[in-house]
Amino acid sequence: MVQVDFAGIVQAIIIIVVVLALTRPVGGYVVAVYFKERSRFDTLFGPFERALFRILGVNPTENMSVKRYILNLLLLNGLMAVVVLVILLNQASLPLNPNGAPNMAIDQAFNTATSFITNTNWQSYAGETQLSYLSQMVCITFLMFTSAATGLAAGAAFIRGFASRDKRPGFRQISGMGNFYFDFVRSLTRVLIPLALIVSLILVAQGVPQTLNGPLTYKTAEGASDTLYRGPVASLESIKHLGTNGGGYYAQNSAFPYENPTPVTNVVEIVAMLVLPISLIYAFGVLVGNTREAWVLIGALIVIFVVMLSIGLAAETSNQALSNLAVNQSAGNMQGKEVRFGVSGSMIFTVTTTSTGTGSVNSMLDSYTALGGLVPLSLLMLNSPFAGEGSGLLSILIYVILAVFIAGLMVGRAPQYLGRKIESKEVKLTLLAFLVHPILILGGTAAGVVFAAGAMGNPGFHGFTEMLYAYATAAANNGSAFAGLHADTPFLNYTLGITMLLGRYVTFPLMLLVSNSFMQKKITPYDVGTFRTDKWLFGLILIGVIVILGALTFFPVLVLGPLGEALL
Repeated sequence: MVQVDFAGIVQAIIIIVVVLALTRPVGGYVVAVYFKERSRFDTLFGPFERALFRILGVNPTENMSVKRYILNLLLLNGLMAVVVLVILLNQASLPLNPNGAPNMAIDQAFNTATSFITNTNWQSYAGETQLSYLSQMVCITFLMFTSAATGLAAGAAFIRGFASRDKRPGFRQISGMGNFYFDFVRSLTRVLIPLALIVSLILVAQGVPQTLNGPLTYKTAEGASDTLYRGPVASLESIKHLGTNGGGYYAQNSAFPYENPTPVTNVVEIVAMLVLPISLIYAFGVLVGNTREAWVLIGALIVIFVVMLSIGLAAETSNQALSNLAVNQSAGNMQGKEVRFGVSGSMIFTVTTTSTGTGSVNSMLDSYTALGGLVPLSLLMLNSPFAGEGSGLLSILIYVILAVFIAGLMVGRAPQYLGRKIESKEVKLTLLAFLVHPILILGGTAAGVVFAAGAMGNPGFHGFTEMLYAYATAAANNGSAFAGLHADTPFLNYTLGITMLLGRYVTFPLMLLVSNSFMQKKITPYDVGTFRTDKWLFGLILIGVIVILGALTFFPVLVLGPLGEALL
């Protein structure tokens, strides 16, 4: 018998209401940052931004072509990856290493550099012992800012291709993709750093450490000596969730009390993960001149979120494997979960992280029930519907374009979105962007099962799920893990690193090319025969397309993993 988790339902409702209440003001602020001619914050941020532009040697007012925008995005990210790789390979001899962290092996350093440059934040290391403070701040925290800023910049450029061409008072004239460095710097100075500072202060007030002091040795109650690792934790945690990064200062991630000490910090971190991706969708609606377009997309994604959360809560309220034993399951399946969060706080956090591409965890996914583990895995296979900063908008628009194209075929009309016809070029580019994800997951899993079977911590269906989850989280640039997999092997470090790179730096260019193609099209007004995409009917069609495409692509492999385990 399924128990109803009323506490989980109430907590989920509160979180959704808070996020939706923040969507319009935060979305309006995002619009002002990237698309308004003037802002009340120009006096505050302008001098610092102009100094950065001078250091970079760029003209922020210069409009870039789509190819140049993509090239600069790739070059800057590539340069940062090289710098990070050098630091990780030499951290033992560099300053700010009070815990004596050794140099990383080259395969693990490659995996870590690619993980954090791609906003994936997958970790095959224990951060508190294997990274110096310099590496934690420059290679981890710094890249959490820059990778999120890259995603926001790509999202802003993507919006310009679909934006209304009507000149509105106070808005910048949109005549191209914009300037990558303008978008990138403003993402840092006006969005991520200020919001991260606010969240950091809340976390510090709740007990999260923020210090450069070294590890603390202390005596336990039994008289033995132990070591308490600390460091600049709050600053990492704030951008980790705001930037939909993931990872963690400690190996236990957000299950560790110093990363996520209270139910209050748990809710704050959940809200932080959701607010920017949803607000960017709202900003999209503002720029296309119809916020109903945005609310339809947000509504469809929230429906998917609520349905998946409901399945997860139902699956984790009890463990069927213990149903015939004299075990009190009134608290639900608490194996691998923290008592301070319980089933509801753990599952809401898990669904949020895998919906947003964050990858942070506050419980052990490997100890979930089969159907409970199916929930985050399915969200990763859908490419994390809310995804991350910027990339979420690109991901949902993949499904939108495919849904409009399919609906057009069904009614016998030329598909049209936001007054622009969807033609062969846009469909081909969108399909390529869509197919990258399943090819990486299925191909990587097949290779992993053949060449890295020894890394699976469990046999049978569950072990297969561990490998499948690893490549799904890498391809979705998520970073969470079924922690039973022993991932620190040369084969997995290299192949997962390559999967992360392709999952981000193939999809981004393809979708920016789609946006540029839409930018060149003539806008035609709606007529009585136009299939409207700002109505809830389209939202239902969009949900159907997402679910059907996901099921057709991944159902067979799910039978070999969590579904097969559930049927045992």
